[in-house]
Amino acid sequence: MKISEIITIDPEILGGTPVFAGSRVPVWSLFVHLEKGVSLEEFLEDFPSVKHEYVVALLEIVQQTFSSEQMLRHFYESAA
Repeated sequence: MKISEIITIDPEILGGTPVFAGSRVPVWSLFVHLEKGVSLEEFLEDFPSVKHEYVVALLEIVQQTFSSEQMLRHFYESAA
């Protein structure tokens, strides 16, 4: 699944804040919930307009992005 299928950025929706496609739920709210220890199931109960497959796909993209060798190399090069 492509990130453009998961996230919508539209100036008419929350002033362009990235939201889950088909909803008005900001993407950052997922990470705030997870940081506070809220389960994925609880998040989805709190925001029924967010599709389960979008959350899973987004978390997979994030995991792949931040565990990739290229990302790590860039991080260490910029920290030097």
